[in-house]
Amino acid sequence: MTKSLEKSVGRALLVTARLHRARMGERLNALGLFPGQEQALKSLQSAPMTMGELATLLRVKPPTVSKTIGRLSLQGLVTREGGGRDGRLVQVALTENGQKTAAALDAVWNQVEEELLEKLDAKERKQLRKLLRKASKGLSKAGADVDEVDDEAEDAA
Repeated sequence: MTKSLEKSVGRALLVTARLHRARMGERLNALGLFPGQEQALKSLQSAPMTMGELATLLRVKPPTVSKTIGRLSLQGLVTREGGGRDGRLVQVALTENGQKTAAALDAVWNQVEEELLEKLDAKERKQLRKLLRKASKGLSKAGADVDEVDDEAEDAA
């Protein structure tokens, strides 16, 4: 490995992201889920939405959402219903089992988050959050794909 690669922030971020995804995958597997499905479940937890709304929220293409919802439907975690005036809009909602699974995801996320941040103190954790958001903006098109966070709210956290 070259010295420049060893010092690469991007590589460090990639390695950390892969480890995080692997750890989440282990924990999600215990719930019968695959990585990515948890995001759909958590997004639907507060209210049903259309497939298009879900795709936009998750920042993925509609076929990806369709595939994910299809798998979650087979597992009995979501339902799909035609809606709208012309019946073409499909509303997706969590089933009772889906609501229970979505609620259980908070514990999974918190466990992995604690492992991720275990070696950082509160100040470092806050600084890391801010730096990652700032770096994300640098990669996005003028920050359009990055959730805006109120700096004052962040400072209070």
